[in-house]
Amino acid sequence: MNTELFKNDLPEFREKTADFYAGRLDKNVYKGFSGYYGSYAQKGGEKGMLRLRMTAGRVTKEKLAFVADVIRRYGVKRAHFTTCQSIQLHDLDGMTISNIMEEALEKDIVTIGAGGDFPRNVMCSPLSGVEDDEYFNVQPWAEAAAAYLMGFIKAEKMPRKLKVCFSSGPRNVTHATYRDLGFAARPDGCFDVYSAGGLGNHPLMGVLVAEKVQPEDILYYIKAMWLTFRAYGNYENRGKARTRYMQEVCGGPEGYRAAYLEKLQEALKEDLKLSVQGQPVVKAGDGTEASGKGILPQKQKGLYTVIWHPIGGQPDLDTLCAVSDAVAGMEAAEMRLAPDETAYIVNLTGSEAMKLLEITQKDSAQTLFETSVSCIGAATCQVGLCDSQALLAACIEAVRKAAIKDGALPQMHISGCPSSCGTHQTGAIGFRGASKRVDGKAEAAFVLTVNGCEVQGREMMGREVGTIIEKDIPAFLVKLGNAVQESGMDYTAWAEVYPQAIDAVAAEYIA
Repeated sequence: MNTELFKNDLPEFREKTADFYAGRLDKNVYKGFSGYYGSYAQKGGEKGMLRLRMTAGRVTKEKLAFVADVIRRYGVKRAHFTTCQSIQLHDLDGMTISNIMEEALEKDIVTIGAGGDFPRNVMCSPLSGVEDDEYFNVQPWAEAAAAYLMGFIKAEKMPRKLKVCFSSGPRNVTHATYRDLGFAARPDGCFDVYSAGGLGNHPLMGVLVAEKVQPEDILYYIKAMWLTFRAYGNYENRGKARTRYMQEVCGGPEGYRAAYLEKLQEALKEDLKLSVQGQPVVKAGDGTEASGKGILPQKQKGLYTVIWHPIGGQPDLDTLCAVSDAVAGMEAAEMRLAPDETAYIVNLTGSEAMKLLEITQKDSAQTLFETSVSCIGAATCQVGLCDSQALLAACIEAVRKAAIKDGALPQMHISGCPSSCGTHQTGAIGFRGASKRVDGKAEAAFVLTVNGCEVQGREMMGREVGTIIEKDIPAFLVKLGNAVQESGMDYTAWAEVYPQAIDAVAAEYIA
């Protein structure tokens, strides 16, 4: 990636950032400016965050070493693994943000375009290339797409966000079938392409615009996405400047598909064919073995993956640095970030896996419920309504105290506002930040959604049940967990057999 293109932008960022944190620049003016650089002021305006793109969720040992180094040198206190497979550094002063941004470019880590009206981090199934049941390894294609999309950072008339992703199988963990542009792998080594979907306000599933697309042709479909938005996108109204609104503009999914395919014909006149050579894992096992919770055997014989899920996607920074130190001497080892805020450490021998498991175990979720997803929350985010991280912590504490068994509650998805950064709309249980008046007083609350699904072929937006006051949610979840336990089933089976039963459990808590 040619990072030189972005270095000329950094002096202006330093100047305006210094002005903002010195109180000389309006917060709304600064927000409109800083998003381009992947940085936003946090609530209160005294500190800020910086978003480090990790293309395809891949954190090589060199990039991980850089993150660990800046954590130590600058005394970073908090980080977050995001649902778009990036790493956010939080509670930074303006000078530190500017310094890390500049240093990151030297390590091929780009923050430019990680916020604002630009192509966001390209997402990819995190275990591409190492899991047994994938259709094929999509990671090289995701990385090639990301490099191409960086050329659109300074393009005119872009959607407010452009989220492009790749999935390697029907688990659809990157939500390829309902992003702005998704490439869903097929068993025959090709992609099906979905377009103009997305969560948040006015959520919509993507439109299947092409089938059996050869991987070397994917850039034509990205170029067609941009051309379609230039022709039909509402880039003058920020509230509707997302690709999914084009479905309505074009008269529905079929009208949109026709419009997209028309622009594809324009793109096909260019020379955008790719030639990508993947790098297969050549590391061999050394005869040592690993087993236990948190260990996944890879399709490469004798190699393993360690699963690390910090609560709420917020890793203990000593643990993060220790992981970096450990993998530095391990051949081919690297970290992969997942859209549910899990980190996978891949390409490990048995003994290496057991070492990484020991390092991460104390900072990792112990049950499915504890892997619940949460955005950064209103205590940090300027636009957030409710503190999703605080809610998650309170719920985990209550469920642990009640000794609810693993499997009785699913992975939740919590968003502090309607933006759905916690992907609440397709979670088995989702919560969206809201406010509810109780006895004439506004109370922090969350809207409960249920029975959402992300799996390809069974995608479904969750059904809204009602609004629950924040302080009552832990008790509701304990009651729900007990009800599931008494049935003798796990939550997934219980919800399938009794899809309306959760309504009865929630009834007494609905405000």
